[in-house]
Amino acid sequence: MSEHTYKRIFVIVMDSVGIGEAPDAAEFNDKGADTLGHIAEKMNGLMMPNMSELGLGNIKSIKGIPATELPKGYFTKMQEASSGKDTMTGHWEIMGLNIQEPFQVFPEGFPKELIDQLEKETGRKVIGNKPASGTEILEELGEEHIKTGALIVYTSADSVLQIAAHEEIIPIEELYDICEKARKMTMTEPYKLGRVIARPFTGEAGNWIRTSNRHDYALKPFGRTVMDELKDSGYDVIAIGKISDIYDGEGITDSIRTKSNMDGMDQIVKVMDRSFNGISFLNLVDFDALYGHRRNAEGYGQALQEFDARLPEVLNNLRTDDLLIITADHGNDPIHHGTDHTREYVPLIAFSPRMITGKELPVRKTFADVGATIADNFKVKMPEYGTSFLHDINEEG
Repeated sequence: MSEHTYKRIFVIVMDSVGIGEAPDAAEFNDKGADTLGHIAEKMNGLMMPNMSELGLGNIKSIKGIPATELPKGYFTKMQEASSGKDTMTGHWEIMGLNIQEPFQVFPEGFPKELIDQLEKETGRKVIGNKPASGTEILEELGEEHIKTGALIVYTSADSVLQIAAHEEIIPIEELYDICEKARKMTMTEPYKLGRVIARPFTGEAGNWIRTSNRHDYALKPFGRTVMDELKDSGYDVIAIGKISDIYDGEGITDSIRTKSNMDGMDQIVKVMDRSFNGISFLNLVDFDALYGHRRNAEGYGQALQEFDARLPEVLNNLRTDDLLIITADHGNDPIHHGTDHTREYVPLIAFSPRMITGKELPVRKTFADVGATIADNFKVKMPEYGTSFLHDINEEG
């Protein structure tokens, strides 16, 4: 074994897969939220035998996912310490930060002052200005945009301003320039917005096609993360899915885009064939974007079962000096009111082929314990927040 315990650590974030209300859920209007529990009830039992073997059903009673007497992995749940329940806050905390000033969200659309400023600086009118899914807003406003050249502006439950434009009406470079202007307007108070996203599309009414020219303009993390420490110490940090966007490229040595959860699983299996020293960090966004926000419990349940069915490909490719960490970044209970994220505990599972058996870990008080464990493993500077559980999972290793 090398000077550190594991040569490669694979982190999979199941975006929005919460495991029951956090102690402070009521402060976020999320009392009673339980993403996994409510989906399992709606499905009359979730079939996730591989996650069950790793210990998922030992964390909490979940219909269809039994507790196991001999769990293969170490398991517990984590509480978010930061003041937010958005994607960026959750991920930044996982890598060692604590965000006490939450990003702003705009469930009623953006203030008139901001829209007026955007119209003035771009010379184009704004239409939309409300929370919506990207496909719905195009169906509603695509034709008006074609006729008028107005910008389609919309948001979501996340801290995000999205601008959609047809590539033949507003050229890509102009759209990017507009988004850069919007980014400058919204970086600080009173807006403090997490991301601005360019959403170019083509096609015609009834057949709008969002193109791959999407571009995210994110804030940089408010401090150095464990990823920065790894990169600066010569380790690999391989980002898969929207990880690079979430951290605005900071602390990343290689970035791989994905089209879906299943493509994400394809990509992590490919990365497992590579000889690297460091971490691979995957986000599976479909749970959140396609099912949580759209309050589609059955679709969410099916996606969870599809993920579980792909897990053996990851488990079978783990080497003895590899560690797999599976967790989430917040909840998004599809049975809960509204279309927002939910303030929940998230599951934490750690597994390596070296482990003789798994066991329960103490409940974690911050997601940053994941980052602290990674920093501890690679002997880089520890984050200000978080407690390593590396020793706990190596007791029998």
